[in-house]
Amino acid sequence: MKLTTEEILNYHLGGKIGMRVTKELRGLRELCLAYTPGVAVPVKEIAKDPSCLFRYTAKSNLVAVVTDGTAILGLGDLGAEASIPVMEGKAVLFKAFGDVDGWAVPLNHCRMNGANSGKTDPQRVIDAVCAIAPMYGGINLEDIAAPACFEIEDRLDAMLDIPVFHDDQWGTAVITLAATMNYTLLAGRPMGELRIVINGAGAAGIRICEMLKAAGAGHVILCDSKGVIRNERQDLSGKKKEHAVHTSARTLSEALVNAHVFIGVSVANCVTGADVKTMAPYPAIFAMANPDPEILPDAVAEALSGKPYVMATGRSDFPNQINNVLGFPFLFRGALDVRARSITMEMKVAAAKALATLARQPVPDEVNSLYGTRLSFGANYIIPKPFDRRLFMEVPAAVANAYVTNSGAPGFDPAVYARNLAQRDQSRTFLGS
Repeated sequence: MKLTTEEILNYHLGGKIGMRVTKELRGLRELCLAYTPGVAVPVKEIAKDPSCLFRYTAKSNLVAVVTDGTAILGLGDLGAEASIPVMEGKAVLFKAFGDVDGWAVPLNHCRMNGANSGKTDPQRVIDAVCAIAPMYGGINLEDIAAPACFEIEDRLDAMLDIPVFHDDQWGTAVITLAATMNYTLLAGRPMGELRIVINGAGAAGIRICEMLKAAGAGHVILCDSKGVIRNERQDLSGKKKEHAVHTSARTLSEALVNAHVFIGVSVANCVTGADVKTMAPYPAIFAMANPDPEILPDAVAEALSGKPYVMATGRSDFPNQINNVLGFPFLFRGALDVRARSITMEMKVAAAKALATLARQPVPDEVNSLYGTRLSFGANYIIPKPFDRRLFMEVPAAVANAYVTNSGAPGFDPAVYARNLAQRDQSRTFLGS
């Protein structure tokens, strides 16, 4: 699929989001209900009981998509203003896939010394998000550079009574875990026995490492631009130090010898065909750097010359696209519906399991028709496609059930919730359908 610059800019003319009024305003009576004098009634109710916000305002379905523009896509630090098309795009995906109302919140003056350039000042971002939090049922952090993003998410999650989720950290991690779970079935190798190598120790790489370990992976080597993150290195701090390992491998190439799984969230062309040849039989190569992966699928096919393997990228023009859109709309749908105070590790793992399970089910004709092929579980189809409507039913239900199981939610009935999701699915306008 080729897109021209002119076509892209025309699509973005006027922006991609706006306001949808949910109540009619046709005459004087509705005006009195919507504003003065009627609006004073819910104001007083909320003043008496702040939990009424979820009932009498849009808070229950509204998520702030927050950024300071320090790590936009693969483009880097281009500032809050330049981030807005991405934040609007995120809001579009929230609505189209999860029926969640997202709103772009780009933040200026959140850098060191209050400037609009330079490193993120975590405290300024935290203060800004806390200031706007009363309106929102959840906070989706986006495109905030590491290491500040770790502190920001952890502190906000502890401070606020609504879920806080940094998608660059956890979105890719959830989908990667789902793909890895299905690889274990195809390869006949338990998670605990996999030898996994992750290249890229930024926000995504660190959280992928943590999610894999939470799901039972016991042998994970993390690499950065200087090579393997080993205990012997003197330049490690923070999250990198937590995941340092004892190993004789020094370079990415050395780490890949006899590895079962390669996960790349780094830079283009850092893995060669010769590297792939040294991996264990039936390897999985998840090369997710965008737009150019760590190694192209054609190079893997040539290196392994007919031998079985699993290949995934972050691109839509190759099989097995590991894309965040399979995660965040549905995680927030489930979290909002049970009024979760946090999106826990159990909820993230539940989402990954639901995605993995769905990929093993027969694919509906409408999905096959959209992609012009017959999809079935196997090396070229290990995770669902974003346009599969079943995602809206399966993933939020798994997320909600995981929260209730671990945190409790009075009166929650999984069967009732499933029916509510089905009704919501029927009433929403889903993309082109």
